[in-house]
Amino acid sequence: MFASQSSFIMYDEEFKRIQAVLEKLLRESNSKAIFLVDKNGQLIAASGAVEHLDATSLASLTAGNIAATGGLAKLIGEKEFSILFHEGEKDNLHISIIASRVILVVIFDHRSSLGLVRLRVRKSSEELEAIFSDLARKIAEKEQKGESQSPFSEITDDDIDNLFS
Repeated sequence: MFASQSSFIMYDEEFKRIQAVLEKLLRESNSKAIFLVDKNGQLIAASGAVEHLDATSLASLTAGNIAATGGLAKLIGEKEFSILFHEGEKDNLHISIIASRVILVVIFDHRSSLGLVRLRVRKSSEELEAIFSDLARKIAEKEQKGESQSPFSEITDDDIDNLFS
């Protein structure tokens, strides 16, 4: 299970499904790298040539970018801009908001095109939205059963005191 600061828990089953969607998107869009980030700037998952990138900075800056453009959207009467595109000399970024809570970042170069990336992202977005919907349902069911979603809920103050005594 993967805990994120955005107040939800990522279970292994959903994480594997997300990773499979990202890997499929990477292949089908002929992209270099793909990141899934929460709106607080925490990296959820990544696929592709990510080893040469500072994923922590990318996640944080992407969330900041979404927040900044959200402010611009409100200024002109929009809720938010759901898709952003940044074109560079060698690499391009396609950024989209999924299920109103996570950000999909696709990095691609001349081997792909914006049209292909947009087409493949649209299909992947539907799959990711379904996964996050399943995750929300699973969390709600656990809460109804009285099961806490926190991985630390079973730790008591006495346990902490005993650990440091």
